[in-house]
Amino acid sequence: MEFLVSVATISVFLLGALLFVAQLASHEIGFRLGLWRRRVDGQAETVGIVVGGMLGLLAFVLALTLTFANTRYSERRQGTLTEANAIGTAWLRAKAIGTARGDEIARLLVDYTALRRAFILAEHGSGEISEINDRTSAMQSEIWGHLSAVVRDQPGPISATLMTSLNDVFDAATAERFAFQMRLPSQIVWLLLLITLLSMGCLGYQLGLKRKPARLLIGLLSVMWTTVIVDILDLSASRAGNFRTDTVIYDWTAQGFEGGVTVPPLPGGP
Repeated sequence: MEFLVSVATISVFLLGALLFVAQLASHEIGFRLGLWRRRVDGQAETVGIVVGGMLGLLAFVLALTLTFANTRYSERRQGTLTEANAIGTAWLRAKAIGTARGDEIARLLVDYTALRRAFILAEHGSGEISEINDRTSAMQSEIWGHLSAVVRDQPGPISATLMTSLNDVFDAATAERFAFQMRLPSQIVWLLLLITLLSMGCLGYQLGLKRKPARLLIGLLSVMWTTVIVDILDLSASRAGNFRTDTVIYDWTAQGFEGGVTVPPLPGGP
């Protein structure tokens, strides 16, 4: 799986080209074996049932892995929304404290938002991810230190709500980090690729027995399977390919910080 992700990081089209060529090669090998077997036995074997069963199993595995990959992608997207909303709520409650400690927590949350956005955009295999995780942990400790001072100075429900909000912020960061770490199990990926190549080889064997190449249709079938498999791997990989998690929710949260918090006068007041 790591090898496929590395190839997809370079180019999704390169990954697709490799899968396409591998399928055509497997089909050609099966076709040649079918022609050889036809010359040896002089008659075509009935392999349609076996090939149909393999194609049905391939369709099942494709559906299974596509569902799994789409779930992982949805979890990453939902994680960004949950985290950004938690940061926004914590920022508002920090500003509502009305103390220097509260304002400092709010300022740190602004920087924290930019850091979390950078985490989403970090590329696969770069040392930037580890650095961002270390900076995130350090900033969380700093924010919690200021919160501890607020709780000691102003114990009560207001500081308790801020503590709850910050705890939600930190939990969301952990959940998002876990979601980006999750991907398709390597065993399932290689099983999918193995079944694909075997199915293509057996299909070529069947056509070889009948002496009907049908290379145009096989090429179209290979393109279809390649497209689906590449999309599955793309959805599963969090930092490679075209299906990347959008960071617009962090931008919206940062825009909400720009106006600050203004306490309006009471209606009818002086």
